[in-house]
Amino acid sequence: MTAIERSNEQWIADLTGSPAAQAAALADLRQRLQRGIFFYLTHERSDLAGLARQELSQLAEDLAQDAVLRVMDNLDSFRGDSRFTTWATKIAVRLAISDLRRARYRDFSLDDLTADGDLHPETTEPLASTPIPNPEHTTERADVLRRINQALAEALTERQYQALHAVAIQGVPLEVVAERMNTNRNALYKLLHDARRKLRAHLEEQGLSTDYMLRLFGD
Repeated sequence: MTAIERSNEQWIADLTGSPAAQAAALADLRQRLQRGIFFYLTHERSDLAGLARQELSQLAEDLAQDAVLRVMDNLDSFRGDSRFTTWATKIAVRLAISDLRRARYRDFSLDDLTADGDLHPETTEPLASTPIPNPEHTTERADVLRRINQALAEALTERQYQALHAVAIQGVPLEVVAERMNTNRNALYKLLHDARRKLRAHLEEQGLSTDYMLRLFGD
């Protein structure tokens, strides 16, 4: 069934109107958002190329359901600067991006980083694994990396270490780390700030200034 073409004003009126008008508008909106999300999944997400078209279609349908609710929750913020469907589709795609990101780290566990206060062997590997182009710096860089890893274990609390390792080294999104740590983004920001400050101070006490390390690894 072809969705009805509506003006911006008609969309708002129908979505906030009588039960019959609202039901029809919601169905049309869900259909449009599903198409927009499906296009995003099939054309802009190469990491999903291994999924069958049917799987992507089902994913788009599921995401569209949530997107309709998100659009309705934000209906008052629509100012009419663009087409309503364009505005709604942007919300839907942002929701898809967020959900896919969270799904990627669904099995992520902060407990895997430490055990009984000790670092796991896999977390004590050097923080940089890129090829070293300058052979005479190999020993010096290896020593600095060892001292950085040691500082991570010695200077930080377990909670600071978990947060810094997850965000700065593993690249886990802030919202995922905050959820796993039962905190919020603002509290996590402060935790990371304090962790970086303590780590920097600990390294500087050993003569490892930020400028020195940037020069050493900036070749």
